[in-house]
Amino acid sequence: MLRSPSRLRAHLGAPRSAMSLQGRHILLGVTGGIAAYKTPEIVRLLTAEGAEVRVVLTRAAGEFVAPKTLEVLSRHVVYSALFDRDAEFPVLHVGLAEWADLILLAPATAHCLGRIAGGLADDLLTSVLLCAGVPVLLAPSMEENMFANPAVEANVQTLAERGFRLLEPGVGPLASGAVGRGRMPEPAELVAAVAKHFSGDLDGLELLVTAGPTVEDLDPVRFISNRSSGKMGYAIAERAAARGARVWLVSGPTVLPAPAGVERQLVRSTRDMQRAVEALFEQVDGAILAAAPADYRAKEVAAQKIKRDAASRSIELVENPDIAAGLGRCKGQRLLVVFAMETEKGQERAREKLARKG
Repeated sequence: MLRSPSRLRAHLGAPRSAMSLQGRHILLGVTGGIAAYKTPEIVRLLTAEGAEVRVVLTRAAGEFVAPKTLEVLSRHVVYSALFDRDAEFPVLHVGLAEWADLILLAPATAHCLGRIAGGLADDLLTSVLLCAGVPVLLAPSMEENMFANPAVEANVQTLAERGFRLLEPGVGPLASGAVGRGRMPEPAELVAAVAKHFSGDLDGLELLVTAGPTVEDLDPVRFISNRSSGKMGYAIAERAAARGARVWLVSGPTVLPAPAGVERQLVRSTRDMQRAVEALFEQVDGAILAAAPADYRAKEVAAQKIKRDAASRSIELVENPDIAAGLGRCKGQRLLVVFAMETEKGQERAREKLARKG
């Protein structure tokens, strides 16, 4: 049912105000990785946005960052021991879990991810996580080979299935001196990720997003496609979900993981995408078409691989359905946003397409 297209249009088109975490309770869990040296900056940025921050430090993390630094910046005692007679909460791990609106684990080492996935509660941090009923953001930090290890991948998958949100590690110089994937996101990125969880201006709205290329087979080996990575559509879907919308993502073939909080449907061809989009369009408040569907397909797909020596062979193409034009004819009051890639006369051709597609 269409609820408030004007609200969706206003929110998607308006400039975003500065993020604010005023009054939010953020529990920062710090584990024993070299990226722990960045945690004072995380605390500083969170408090600058108005958040109240408490820090739980594992024993190993204390080798990389001084508790006193975090206490001064957070204006709260930093806890490490599971049993602390001077703690302000009668049962420390329960009190911290109930106090928090959100838990940020940064850095999250491979060791800690394994312990959390295994359901262990053998120190203060894992005990807090085991009884917490609030969102938990994980910011992994480790060597690239460790992050790609099947055991770590399995632990990450397990945690994702349980509702933990993984913040993708960055690519750059690592502690070993190598360059690769495994860097903890920068403090400003982590604070922005925290802010996303408290920005719900699209609550109650439903949005359809398309992303990626489509693939049109010529024979069992070859196909027609394009260079679309899908990154823009995936970013739009993730951001809309973070702002409270219920998001359906219809995606062509990409290597990208499903965005957190998004319902993804994978398709291959343009006609596959058309069927998926048309089936969902009736129930959403708007659609953002960021995919790059192929305009043409082979009239007939060869049953066997087309041989090189078939020099005189020509491949007859037929036009694919225009997904955007089809939705434009039936959109009613729905918001419809369409992207187009052009190599020349961009604005002129955009106006032509807008007039043609409705």
